[in-house]
Amino acid sequence: MRTNESATLQRVITNAVLTVFTLMVATLVAPLAHADYAVLRSGQRLHIGGYLRQGSDVILYVAGGSIVVPSKEIVRFDPEDVFAPFPPTSALDVPFAKQIRAAAARNGVDEDLISSVIFAESNFAPRALSSKRAMGLMQLMPQTAHRYDVHNAFDPGQNISGGTRYLKALLDQYHGNLPLALAAYNAGPQRVAQYGGVPPFPETRNYIHRVTKKLNKLKAKQPPAQQLR
Repeated sequence: MRTNESATLQRVITNAVLTVFTLMVATLVAPLAHADYAVLRSGQRLHIGGYLRQGSDVILYVAGGSIVVPSKEIVRFDPEDVFAPFPPTSALDVPFAKQIRAAAARNGVDEDLISSVIFAESNFAPRALSSKRAMGLMQLMPQTAHRYDVHNAFDPGQNISGGTRYLKALLDQYHGNLPLALAAYNAGPQRVAQYGGVPPFPETRNYIHRVTKKLNKLKAKQPPAQQLR
């Protein structure tokens, strides 16, 4: 009797191990789901070669690598009628391009938008300091730098990282409405709330115009498939 019970238990253990192993292998070799565009809550559309769901995150395979995005940040995937490989990507022809690309990939923010904000804020001067104590490339106020763990606001990498995270938070807050996000970046979210939209400040309205004009200029230089839709 004991021999039979031992043999039965051994079979159960063996089958369980095989089942777990099979599931692991299936997970590792499962084909990637394919789509051409991932639409984010911020309104950004990322051109992708495929995606893979992994727990509460989604791995998006983009030209040059991959980025991990929380599932809740993805609204939908938009396939194209005919799949085409990635078009050649043009080099980001601005100072600190490497830091901008890294921040864009980490946060799902358009790298041209980051470049345009830096252009309007500091004209790419890493040690810029305003009369209101805004610092560095993306002109971070001390409280904003502290909120986003920027210990040295004059360090280009830290400044771009913190500024991009703040810009992403504003894009999320205003559901991808770029003028409102830019107005809040310039004048503060409290002013946007106070006026129920873009504040009537000439400085803020001019700021939005400068950023969007620069953004459109950068997009006009790119092939149609890479432009914002």
